[in-house]
Formats: sequence, structure tokens, C-alpha cells
Amino acid sequence: MKVFETFELSGTKLKNRIVMAPMTRSRAIDNIPNDLMKEYYSKRAGAGLILSEATSVSPNGTGYPRIPGAYTEEQINGWKNIARGIHENEGRMFVQLFHTGRVSASLNLPNGGETIAPSVVPLTEMEMYTDQEGMQPHDIPREMTFEDIVQVQNEYVTASKKLIEAGIDGIEIHSANGYLLEQFLDPKTNQRNDEYGGNYKNRGRFVLETVQKVVQAIGPDKVGIRFSPYGVVNGMSGEYDDLVSLYTYLAQELSKQNIAYIHIADQRSAMAAPEFATQIWKTIGDNFNGTMIGGGDVDSATKAENLLEDGYDLVYIGRPFIANPNLIDKLKHNEELTPLNPDLLYSPGPEGYIDWEF
Repeated sequence: MKVFETFELSGTKLKNRIVMAPMTRSRAIDNIPNDLMKEYYSKRAGAGLILSEATSVSPNGTGYPRIPGAYTEEQINGWKNIARGIHENEGRMFVQLFHTGRVSASLNLPNGGETIAPSVVPLTEMEMYTDQEGMQPHDIPREMTFEDIVQVQNEYVTASKKLIEAGIDGIEIHSANGYLLEQFLDPKTNQRNDEYGGNYKNRGRFVLETVQKVVQAIGPDKVGIRFSPYGVVNGMSGEYDDLVSLYTYLAQELSKQNIAYIHIADQRSAMAAPEFATQIWKTIGDNFNGTMIGGGDVDSATKAENLLEDGYDLVYIGRPFIANPNLIDKLKHNEELTPLNPDLLYSPGPEGYIDWEF
């Protein structure tokens, strides 16, 4: 099957076309990547490419408890250790970098952290979990100044450079699932009246500038980006008038930057998002000259193969990897998959994390 064939991703050779999706697991105590995480990722190096869990570029972007960062020396050393473990098992990893923006509770921020966003539009549709006091309201964000915008972009650059120096194969810029970059794209959360708000080209400016700066720092072959058009996670609009124009424009501009890939997050099955109003993934693919990654509700080689036939180059698989570290072998031999334990998805210890049969 084509899904088990090797693939050349902008100079990085992948041993198959299956991508382990980025999944928050909340095991980074004090926001530092650790040996538990090394074991977890190393055991799943059978994937052609591993995309790490979302990793914050700064204290301000660390809105969840126990998520890893890439802004201190200790954190970078942790990622260096993880990269070593994956490479020893002949795997490849891109670290997904993000900033939570308004998706944040102050109790989860390191000392000195502040919740910032494109506009003063708090996330009121849901609450945020904290280890100290359980569920809490999301913070009311402070609107970002131009200086804040430049600082966040520089944080992406600094984290990217340090991760590449630590041995990570590449960076995925997280512009999906309602976090800071998508908050700039969506007119519901971006109510600015400067050059970063208003029409779709202005709303896309922050994303394109951030990508450009990272590309200049580490090279386009080591940069991918994730989008979730029509997504509703973390209070996003789902649909708005110029959505197709926005993502067409982003795809065209990212083609000019020659980045490695665009990753389309499909929230329809796992996150109960509505059906796509258009074939937006095809529109993006038709306007982009790089690799396209897609997925959603994939638990068999046949489903993965169908996505390749639909036009994707690589297929991401998420939750089946959690309880099946040897997922690739199981898919090859059509073996029954072990179900995960949802109660232990975000717990702090090894249970439900590294204790699955390998």
C-alpha cells in the first residue's frame, strides 16, 4: 500500500506516509520536557513523522497546565534528549510551536506570564482546567500592541532556532484550534482596526510574517503550518464570509515561501465540528506547491489510503497512537487496536502514557 511507502519531505526522508498527530498529554511537569516524554515519543518512532504536542514559545503562551515549552535552556535540553531517543529509533520529529493567546488561565502561567490576544475578546463558552483550583474562567486578555506582535514573532524565531540546534528535524507553526495565530485570522476574535485587522489580508498578516521570520531563521524545508478551517474549537466562528478567500490567500503566499507542508486539522469527528461548507482542503491544496497533510478519524490502513487517493500526501493519525505505540505494525497486519483510557489522557504520571504494550 502507498501509505507504507517512503516519502521525501523537503529533504527529510520519512519511512512511511503516516504522521503521528500532535496531541496534548500534559506530562511536562514545570513545563519541562522529561524522560517520560522521551520514552513515549521514542516508542512511536515507527511513524514516518512525529508531530509533537503543542509547545509554548513563551511564558505568556503557556495557558494550560503541564504543557512543554521551548523558551528556557532546561526545556531545550529536554527536547534535545527526546530528539536523540527518536533518532536512535530511526524516527523523525517536528515540534509544534504555539501560543495559547486568550485560551489561558492565569493559574497556569509561569511567574510573570500575561494573557494577551489580538483583541479584548475573552473565551466565555468554556472554562480552563487548573491543577490548583480545578475549572476556572478564562482570563480576559490584554489587546496586543505592535511591540507585543513583534515580540511574539521573535519568540517563535528564537524557539525554532534553538530546537533545530538541539537536533529536532523541523517546526510546525500551530495556526489552528483557536490559539493565538488563528485568533488573528478569525474576525470574531480579531476586532483590530490597524494593519493586523479588518480585511482577510490584514488578518493574515501576523501569520505570514511569523512564518517568514521562522523561514529566514531555519530554512523553509524545516517549516510546516497547521490550519483548521471551519473549526469551532476554543470558541472559533466555524464559518465566516471571507474564509475561502483567506485560506486561498494564505496558501498562495505560503507557496511563495516554499515551506515544507500545510497540515489541515479536521475537527469533524474528534471535536464535533460541523461539516465543511466547501472542499476547503482541495482549495488550499490547489493553491499550495508543497506537501499536504490530512486526516481525521483514521484507524486503519484503508482509511489512510483513501485520504492519499483524495489528494493528500501524508496522513495524520492521532488517538490510536496513544494505546498502540506499535501502531504502524498493527495497521500493516490489520490487527485489532487497543482502546485508550480517556480518564488518563491528561493526568501527570506514567499511567495511560508509557504503560501500553509495545
